[in-house]
Amino acid sequence: MNPDRVVDIFRESGALLEGHFIYTSGRHGSQFLQAARVMQYPEHTAALCAAMAERFAGGGIELVVGPATGGIVLAYETARSLGCRSAYSEKDGGDGMALKRGFRLTPGRRVLVVEDIITTGGSVKKTIAHLRERGAEVAGVSVLIDRSGGEAAFDCRFEPLASLAMESWAPGSCALCEQGTPLVEPDDLLG
Repeated sequence: MNPDRVVDIFRESGALLEGHFIYTSGRHGSQFLQAARVMQYPEHTAALCAAMAERFAGGGIELVVGPATGGIVLAYETARSLGCRSAYSEKDGGDGMALKRGFRLTPGRRVLVVEDIITTGGSVKKTIAHLRERGAEVAGVSVLIDRSGGEAAFDCRFEPLASLAMESWAPGSCALCEQGTPLVEPDDLLG
């Protein structure tokens, strides 16, 4: 699957939104990616996860982990494609991410971390740190779309299916605010 097809799937699913949005970081932007809108279609999810799995096929992956919530479905479907187990990490009560709910992790296991959208890579980095603390060998990271503009970096193999440059601004210097364009919370939009 090529990067253009990945972006087309987001457009076809109504998951690439245009407008004036506030991001989780507090910054503003004119585009928003809502990966959940893609993952409501099993055929798209299966195809995208198969593409992520293909990039790590033959790599001895024994476990696929996705940060909650965006990575849960992706971890499951990518693991299915690779013929291994899946798990997910979630907030640990502090500032980190951890495997909970009884997920086993034997030291030395080769783990692939998957995520829907990367902006800063924070949840993935916290997941990697936790996995390594538990003795895992992190084989790499795969994401549907890297929207970090090349800023997200990992100390392991990184395989985004697509990259999409999405400009953002601090609230005080937002061109859309200056134009009076109404600010929209993306989760409030009906699909």
